[in-house]
Amino acid sequence: MRKKPILPAGLLRRLEAGVLGLAVLWAAAVTAGSDTAAAAVSALRSSLPMGALRWELGDLWTQDQLSPAAVLAISQAPLLLSARAEVAELWQSAETAPPAAADEETEEAAPTPVEETPLDVPDAAAADNGVPARTLVPNDPSGYTVFGRAYISNSTDHEIPLTALGEPFAAALTEEEPQILIIHTHGSEAYTPAPGTEVAWSGDYRTTDTRYNVVKVGDEMAAVFGEAGISVLHDRTLYDYPSYSGAYDRALAAIQSYLAQYPSIRFILDVHRDAIEDGQGNQYKVVSPIQGVGTSAQMTLVVGSDGSGLTHPDWMENLRLAVAIQQDVLTEYPTLMRPLLLRNSRYNQHATTGSLLVEVGAAGNAPEEAALAGRLLAQRMTEVLRAQSK
Repeated sequence: MRKKPILPAGLLRRLEAGVLGLAVLWAAAVTAGSDTAAAAVSALRSSLPMGALRWELGDLWTQDQLSPAAVLAISQAPLLLSARAEVAELWQSAETAPPAAADEETEEAAPTPVEETPLDVPDAAAADNGVPARTLVPNDPSGYTVFGRAYISNSTDHEIPLTALGEPFAAALTEEEPQILIIHTHGSEAYTPAPGTEVAWSGDYRTTDTRYNVVKVGDEMAAVFGEAGISVLHDRTLYDYPSYSGAYDRALAAIQSYLAQYPSIRFILDVHRDAIEDGQGNQYKVVSPIQGVGTSAQMTLVVGSDGSGLTHPDWMENLRLAVAIQQDVLTEYPTLMRPLLLRNSRYNQHATTGSLLVEVGAAGNAPEEAALAGRLLAQRMTEVLRAQSK
């Protein structure tokens, strides 16, 4: 005996068509924004399980933005389910609340120092790469913390006790090896070679060619430390390429790996370069002519702190180290260093009590000027560390 259909054939076809139409609308919504077939298939695969769960829960058309997992959880408790609107409101407020301080480094642009006087430099004194040269020196202690020869531009809320700056810094050379790690969070930061030089640029004043970026400066510094008998590791990885964003996080992971493998490391130098423009947006180089030596790029030591909310209890030790180096270098080369910067960001300097960020020259400097600066800084730092370790 033939059974009668539960639903008339016409109604059944309309229901099937409706379900198919809904499926098509759902698939279109899920794959919106997919620019390739592969991306669309991937979106469908990732959304199908959640869609099936919502269907099972009868939760396809709600507007309160609760996730399927949340709906499944509150459906197990009748009291929570009856107060679904209140639960959704609390959930939304938690989602939109301002985040707490992140556990990652933010990349903070360097500020213009409070007041520096640009001194014209004779063309013959600078490398001929077509970029105008200036020597920047502070001309007024107002706005700076001044300790001896060191001018400190402090953009944090911390008061700097002058008596503390003269105390010995904590990090010291030992008999273990290696002692120093040189790294480049923004390794593709580059300089301006002579006109006609073939350079494959990866961005504005950036290149992966280590002949013309800050990695070359690190090579020069490592050679000087090595010649002085100080064991050094030079990480030539470009942590800002191909992606600039997240470079500090990637560099920190590397630093932690180095410290785990080589606990003897006491000093970490993160070598960068600055970018300086005039009022019309034109690049210019910052140089320090040194009689009998050559024309060096000027440098800036940058010290991080806990001002961003990230843990960094020993930032004062890094500041003491920076001040000691600044004092020594300026005694030997009075215009080689620009004012020291104390910043809110910590720049991964919480890793050791001997960590510094060094900005060697600017984008307009010639590679030769930056290389000389790196050698001079390494020479003077060697003397400072040896004196401290006696």
